[in-house]
Amino acid sequence: MFYDTRSGDHGLPHNPFKACIVPRPIGWVTTVNAAGAVNLAPYSFFNGVAGEPPVVMFAPGGRKADGPPDGSKDSLANAERTGEFVCNVVTWDLREAMNKTSAPAPAGVDEAAAAGLEMVPSKLVKPPRVKASPIHLECRYLQTVDLPSDIPDARNAVVFGQVVGIHIDESVLTDGLVDMAKLKPIARLGYMDYTRVDEVFAMPRPAWPLEDAAE
Repeated sequence: MFYDTRSGDHGLPHNPFKACIVPRPIGWVTTVNAAGAVNLAPYSFFNGVAGEPPVVMFAPGGRKADGPPDGSKDSLANAERTGEFVCNVVTWDLREAMNKTSAPAPAGVDEAAAAGLEMVPSKLVKPPRVKASPIHLECRYLQTVDLPSDIPDARNAVVFGQVVGIHIDESVLTDGLVDMAKLKPIARLGYMDYTRVDEVFAMPRPAWPLEDAAE
């Protein structure tokens, strides 16, 4: 099949776009507003985009009805105004709590408290960390790139942040490496589906010229 995304005429029960880009890691983003109120929300448009220095991005698209006049979601508005955020890794054991924090709570509501999550202070930034998450990335806001938006009066933004501090719980390390079998991270698929990392395989990068090039 083929469909033109500009018309959206795919003829399927649900838009398949997000199901075509899988799996997507989940950025469980902690921010604080100017008054210090904590916000915690998951974003599946999230990833690492650079390593030297380490940089991550998350895309808080859509409109928040009771947010700023431009419709910015709390995570976006807070990151831009305070210049900081934290990305907490979502594991299998935290899946239900993460899902609770995705509810469209009113501005100013502490989603972490609503989900029964304990928060702990960060080292270099003001937003706190989810204590039960085994990995946290403390970030300084770098910039926002505003993309075209199909939703009236809503920003379709991508937020970039430099990772200035990383917390890794010793319980997910084996011989100094992050052990996926211990971490059990989850990722977003299409629709309401998720997946858990259950199988890992290694493929060393080949040298050049390729060994089978002459065959």
